Amino acid sequence: MKHLLSAKVDGKHNFEFKQDDIQNLDIQQTSPQTYHLLVDHKSVTSKIVKSDFLNRKYTVKINSNLYEVEIANELDILIKDMGLSLAASQKINEVKAPMPGMILDIMVKENQEVKEGENLLVLEAMKMENTILAPRDAVIKSIAVETGKTVTKNQILIEME
Repeated sequence: MKHLLSAKVDGKHNFEFKQDDIQNLDIQQTSPQTYHLLVDHKSVTSKIVKSDFLNRKYTVKINSNLYEVEIANELDILIKDMGLSLAASQKINEVKAPMPGMILDIMVKENQEVKEGENLLVLEAMKMENTILAPRDAVIKSIAVETGKTVTKNQILIEME
């Protein structure tokens, strides 16, 4: 991945761009929030109507149509691909392996109460030990792995209630 960016428009249309794609745009800023672009030899006027820079969410007006745009950078994409997104972790009842590896240690038992951030198990991957943490306060419903066994990416490790 070389400087990959993605954009989700209106929550349903996904686009991916490389840094070179963006640098090669024919674009001119005409005012602090207004831009003029040439896209496929067509003139396009755009204006940033609303900006949430920290969350990378924007409302953009293009030729009098409004679009909700969410931008994700290379790190955001990698975190999502590894299944580690914070939003997803707050809603799940299953802890999955973020990468293939071997289970070195299981630190919890079934029916045990755990707090968010508490150690659940240790996964060795690429010669590194990765401690998998509880994504939320929960009770351990079941443990689907054993010490010394290998797991694949996205394999369920622990189920929580």
